[in-house]
Amino acid sequence: MGKDSTRTAPPTGKRAERNRQAIVAAAREMFTRDGFDAGMDLIAARAGVSKVTVYNHFGSKEELFTEVIGLAMGEAHATMAQVRTLLAETGDVRQALLHTARALVSAATDPSRMALRNLVTGELRRFPELAQAYRERGPARSAHDLGALFGDLGARGQLDIADVELAVLQFFSLTVYPHLITGSIGAALRPDLADRLITDGVETFLRRYGAAQPPT
Repeated sequence: MGKDSTRTAPPTGKRAERNRQAIVAAAREMFTRDGFDAGMDLIAARAGVSKVTVYNHFGSKEELFTEVIGLAMGEAHATMAQVRTLLAETGDVRQALLHTARALVSAATDPSRMALRNLVTGELRRFPELAQAYRERGPARSAHDLGALFGDLGARGQLDIADVELAVLQFFSLTVYPHLITGSIGAALRPDLADRLITDGVETFLRRYGAAQPPT
């Protein structure tokens, strides 16, 4: 479906990096708008480069799409890194979890990321390797990052979690997954309901995993 994978190494240098960034930005816009059937000619035109230049950087449309997915997910992971930095500055586990939940929901409901996620879902049968790339660079990394955050809180004696893998799934279920379900059918939760989902979800999570605090 794409070009020969034995192509030479991608071009390097400042101009090449600018071209690469322009290609990825154009591809994200076109994939979001037109789905995976967006033409490489149109992507090249939108990026202001030749089609040959696109294929010099990316050997196939699948490879370009995987790069788009990876960068979109990377934005969410950068947010989680900021959350862990904030955690180091606060001793309030409730506020830390509320901030985490809001960051995760914000990333999950970003229209561009949601469109890409729905695109991956729609192409599962035709391109299963795309779904695998999305899982590895998206949900799997998010779960890892959240597990690391729980580890930080556990080390500080603020959470008591024996099964981190289960706790990660439960936290996502309480705060994020309802947005993914409604988003998959082109709908969205009302803002007031979304806020209650987060606050009550965090309270429920803390009732299950909050560490008992010694009396003052």
